[in-house]
Amino acid sequence: MNRPLFVSLDGPKGVGKTTLLEAVTQVLRADNKKVIRLCEKKSDPWRKETMALVNRFARDPAMDLEREICQRFADSRAWISRHVLAKQPAGSIILMDRWYPSDAAFRRMVPFAEILQLNLERNVRTPDLHVGVATAPEISWARAAARTRGLSSTVIHKLDDHVACTEAFEREVADNGWVLCRNDGPLEVATMHVVSEITRVHGCL
Repeated sequence: MNRPLFVSLDGPKGVGKTTLLEAVTQVLRADNKKVIRLCEKKSDPWRKETMALVNRFARDPAMDLEREICQRFADSRAWISRHVLAKQPAGSIILMDRWYPSDAAFRRMVPFAEILQLNLERNVRTPDLHVGVATAPEISWARAAARTRGLSSTVIHKLDDHVACTEAFEREVADNGWVLCRNDGPLEVATMHVVSEITRVHGCL
């Protein structure tokens, strides 16, 4: 394979995405695969300015403001595509912690089809494999509440909002043909599901 395999893992808060990423990384590296872990949040050069808008939106929601937020995130992903993803070594497996599928969960007003178009127009790198991680919302809500940092969400503060975000995300997973990984049960089961999908796609490139 001449180019890296690009895999994004996305999902609502508390679905165990970070823990799953770590487990998948361990399995792949044990199989002598070169794995590169990236995080959209940490790679975004304009994160602080965009999050200021997200905070403003949380206080006073408006369609135009959310559209601006979506545009800014798409611009950031375009920058990451050119300046970070394009520089990764051939043959590696890039595991990205969140990418544009996450907008399907967290943006409440702008239709996801419009968000997807924003990213395509900016030549944002399309993952070779989209993995949507999901649990029953009551499970992910309880997991998030049990963390030291809590839910740590700027826009979601009630269980009803979290349920709506989970349902919206799972609809887009189905509609867009992404891989749905349920993480309600043993971590090992979810891990091997993701690893098997990565292996399948890796073998097709």
